[in-house]
Amino acid sequence: MNTKDYLSEIFPKTINYRLARWGMARAGRPITLTFSVTGMCQSRCKTCNIGIHFHQNPREIKKLDLKIDEIERFFQSLGYAYFLNISGGEPFLRNDLAEIVALALKYLKPRIIHIPTNAFMPEKIERTTRAILDTINRYDGNIPFTVKPSIDGIGSKHDEIRGLPGNFERLKETIRRLKDVENEYENFHLELGTVVSNFNIHDLDEIEDWVHDQGVQSYRNEIAEQREEFFNIGEAITPDSDVYEKLMKRFKEKVISNLRNKKSLARTTESMRLVYYDLVVKILREEQQVIPCYAGISNIHLNYDGNIWPCCVLGYGHSMGNIRDHDFDYDTLYDSPQAKEVLKYIKGGKCYCPLANQAYSNMIISLPHLMKIFNNYWKYSSVKKNHRDTRG
Repeated sequence: MNTKDYLSEIFPKTINYRLARWGMARAGRPITLTFSVTGMCQSRCKTCNIGIHFHQNPREIKKLDLKIDEIERFFQSLGYAYFLNISGGEPFLRNDLAEIVALALKYLKPRIIHIPTNAFMPEKIERTTRAILDTINRYDGNIPFTVKPSIDGIGSKHDEIRGLPGNFERLKETIRRLKDVENEYENFHLELGTVVSNFNIHDLDEIEDWVHDQGVQSYRNEIAEQREEFFNIGEAITPDSDVYEKLMKRFKEKVISNLRNKKSLARTTESMRLVYYDLVVKILREEQQVIPCYAGISNIHLNYDGNIWPCCVLGYGHSMGNIRDHDFDYDTLYDSPQAKEVLKYIKGGKCYCPLANQAYSNMIISLPHLMKIFNNYWKYSSVKKNHRDTRG
């Protein structure tokens, strides 16, 4: 988050979002668009059943993916998204990712672009990443582009949780290839991410130490969630609040000790995560929205089948509508009775979750939490590294 961009572009929108949540104004356009570009995925993760669902119905699911001309029509209608998060399934299974990014640049004009990956196709991931970067840099070389491979354990433990034999070795190759890309492109950022679940709660120190040993600047973890998107409602994957709080206390200490040596973008995102980790503990403990949620207003999620969700947690059960049914027009869908009912559901506090993307937007809109982010940035940027942990 660039401070100048926030003050000039995002801050006025946050005021409008507050008014829209109370029905006093139109929401305008979201800060964040998450686009699950495909339902295809090779993984069979213990925390997510998207891959299992795909392998049970591969042809039917693949046919549901939005075509490139449909994507263009919707992007043209939406017309803006500050942060574009391209998700899946496994995003790199689509062969037209660079073309999708080109359309986003043309119509949405994003200032940050991010793609997660299971890291199972190292060569294709590198090739596509370079193609995307060339596309971005022809438009504006100042736009940061991040690729985030997943790491949920070390060695065979990672393969076991991800459900893909040999995935860890391919992850290492993906990291090596993307580090080469990072050395060549100033606006490319490699980061790694862990889903903290009941399957790896005792392995986080080992994972983080391994990540830092690879020389990766940015590392995040997010708590495992039950989501409609993941087809995992009712599964015992989420650590309880006490366990998570203890884990995050240690993790935050490591983040703080390394913060001053990060690049500006990494320092900003890490400062946000320090606030986010405290927020998650409070949500898990209180089991309610502890700050107002702006899902469906500040953030929207476009699923691969054309459904617009307020977030991936509510997903299939609370779709705001399908863009194919609204002639790909965002305003028509947003004004529909179905969308209004979903927004009323969220405002009524009938849901709560620690979804990271939405939580970051909620924190930005909440002035007290925004001040905590800025305070972390300036306070911990000047903290001297301790002698025990000197890696950046």
